[in-house]
Amino acid sequence: MYLTRRTFGRTILAAGVAATVPVAARAQAAKYRLRYGTAFPNNHPGVVRIIEASEAIKAGTNGLVDLQVYPNSQLGSEADMFAQTRSGALDFMSTSGVNQTLVPVGGINAVAFAFESYAQVWAAMDGQLGDHVRQSFAKVGLHVFPKCLDNGYRNITSSVKPIVSPEDLKGFKIRVPGNPLWVTLFKTLGAAPTPINFGELYAALQTHIVDGEENPMALIRSAKLYEVQKFISLSGHIWDGHHIFANMPKWTGLPEEVRTVVTAALTAAAEKERADILRFNEEAITEIKATGVAFNQVDTKPFRDALHAGGFYGEWKAKFGAEAWALMEKYVGTL
Repeated sequence: MYLTRRTFGRTILAAGVAATVPVAARAQAAKYRLRYGTAFPNNHPGVVRIIEASEAIKAGTNGLVDLQVYPNSQLGSEADMFAQTRSGALDFMSTSGVNQTLVPVGGINAVAFAFESYAQVWAAMDGQLGDHVRQSFAKVGLHVFPKCLDNGYRNITSSVKPIVSPEDLKGFKIRVPGNPLWVTLFKTLGAAPTPINFGELYAALQTHIVDGEENPMALIRSAKLYEVQKFISLSGHIWDGHHIFANMPKWTGLPEEVRTVVTAALTAAAEKERADILRFNEEAITEIKATGVAFNQVDTKPFRDALHAGGFYGEWKAKFGAEAWALMEKYVGTL
């Protein structure tokens, strides 16, 4: 694989991650056993980099912290893991859309066709918009780390026909994550959105419970969704990121020097994962095309026009609130 574990570990340690743990702590071993859950498949960069971060954390604390990573929905669906993290049954997890049911503004990055480039994405999410979201989660007992993982721009796949225009979505049964923004988006475009947990998606496509789905290329590749689809429309309709969450009481209960090490390692992991995703997506398109799946580009203007006409943007501006919406438009322009 293109990631080098030893090189990553050396980079983290060279950056000073290990230097903050006092001598007294170094004499102990695995005093803090922490669990991290994710729906990402084993070979996804969002898993590989977090595993590397866990190794850097162990080294940086001289074995004091053991962060155990559970990929591929081993600990339940994203909604389950999110609830577990909030209750304290789970220590860490990463996700995007399911958190919107608790903190609506947590889904503001998924406003359709808002972010036209990664330059806009990272300026906003590492900046004031991201700060606003992170502070909102803190109010409900969740610590959010300063850098989120890149899940990529989402694209529509289909087993029945290419999706080229809004008319192609009329009556189209499409799997969506279980949150209101995605459901509203595709209902406004005339589709029949069906919430299904990611761990059950491959089987739902294989048995034609749904006609298609929408996900970033990295996930379409790593979960092998292309095996049960015929068409991929490069719509890029949503930019999707995974916040890394920690249970707030558990997080604040850790010694400050341990929190410093963990934050540094997860920040470095997120930054490297973002670069991985760009490369992973390019490789995915080449690899999937070779299997015979048909790709098509999408003119996004008719989709945006349909969303404007259907009141999508006005509805979500009201739900997210004027302050959050203004922060987003500071980076993307008027929607």
